[in-house]
Amino acid sequence: MKRNWLVALIALMLVLAACGGDGGTDTTEDGGTDTTQAGDGGDGEEITLRILSGNVGAEFESNEIAADLFMEQNPGITVEVVATPDFVEDRLGQYLQLFEAQSPEGDVFQIDVIWPGDLAEHLIDLNEYGGADEVAGHFPAIVENNTVDGKLLGVPWFTDAGLLYYRTDLLEKYNLDPPETWAELEAAATTIQEGERADGNQDFWGFVWQGNAYEGLTCDALEWVASAGGGSIIEPDGTITINNDAAIEVVNQAAGWVGTISPPGVTSYGEEDARGVWQAGNAAFMRNWPYAFSLGNADDSEIAGMFDVSPLPGATSGQSAATLGGWQLAVSKYSEHPEEAAKLAFFMAGESEQKRRAIDYSLNPTIESLYEDAEVLEASPFFGDLFDVFTNAVARPSTVTAPNYSDVSSLFFNSVHSVLTGSADAEDAFLELELDLVDQTGFDTGSP
Repeated sequence: MKRNWLVALIALMLVLAACGGDGGTDTTEDGGTDTTQAGDGGDGEEITLRILSGNVGAEFESNEIAADLFMEQNPGITVEVVATPDFVEDRLGQYLQLFEAQSPEGDVFQIDVIWPGDLAEHLIDLNEYGGADEVAGHFPAIVENNTVDGKLLGVPWFTDAGLLYYRTDLLEKYNLDPPETWAELEAAATTIQEGERADGNQDFWGFVWQGNAYEGLTCDALEWVASAGGGSIIEPDGTITINNDAAIEVVNQAAGWVGTISPPGVTSYGEEDARGVWQAGNAAFMRNWPYAFSLGNADDSEIAGMFDVSPLPGATSGQSAATLGGWQLAVSKYSEHPEEAAKLAFFMAGESEQKRRAIDYSLNPTIESLYEDAEVLEASPFFGDLFDVFTNAVARPSTVTAPNYSDVSSLFFNSVHSVLTGSADAEDAFLELELDLVDQTGFDTGSP
């Protein structure tokens, strides 16, 4: 409820700001004047662009640096970085309120890899501003993902895939290898948790991950299901496959982690909650995205230099699956300065910026050549070691279900969450989920 009020408040403030301008000169917070609403981009006009930014980890900090660099190269343009909620459902809700109001207050939007189809009607075609040339060298699959009906709706910015973080010092202490199966992870997490608690750390847990009822749980649970051979919820041909024995077994298995090797409160965790426990030195293993690597090695981290990453486990060895994540930069159709906004998006997603973000923040580039860059690999060696993980990640069924993916994902993560919290078992939950997905999509099932 608090998150919903926060979303509504932020959106209302932005919409009121848009409605309050008459194209003249307004007063800014520092008492100066703002002429950004008046102009047509002509000579002498001060243009203000607003980028709606994520706030997970160091995203906001990195975007402020990028904004400063852009402004140095483009005098006359001011870039304001606006923080948005961490949970993607809240962020999408804020975006939709702005779009439905046709508000010009947002120019560049950080959009999830799953959103281009759902937001297509509100975004400009970046091809009209040279987008085809700008995305040359980016991973073709991501460019294709961002292209709807021939229109380039987002420039790839950084890509993601789920990883297993593990404490190298503790694996050595207990003579263990990085786990390759979920059963091995359970055993290793149990051994280390019992040992660390016996040594006096009663706050220690074996495994932390994202268990709240939100898109992050869709990502985690899809990894469990796909790694067990249970499909990808809805297949690219539109067949609903989630109600199968492999998916049921692995989600029931995950429910058994809650309160044993994972905190009871893991069912309310997002990415930053898991990272907080991990970075404080209170977990042996963590599932998270690459951004946590550089933060875990920061000077203020309790575990700097004491961890590494590997592919996530699978039901059997070699059956790892990682959910494809990542973010794009899109320009609102309601921006008063679409050309300048496209220029900002291209700058922030360009090679020099992607390299800086990869080195400083371990954010995976979408430009393939950077995975062979010596400075990038020195800062984040796993970019090279786990290159196949990032290029073969499992996609969520956002394309086949567009523009209704958000509803499909909500049905899925709420179903899984009911299993994790003990209010249902996976057999019953997935039978009901299958029926709900049929009603939502009109697709057929893969059940006998």
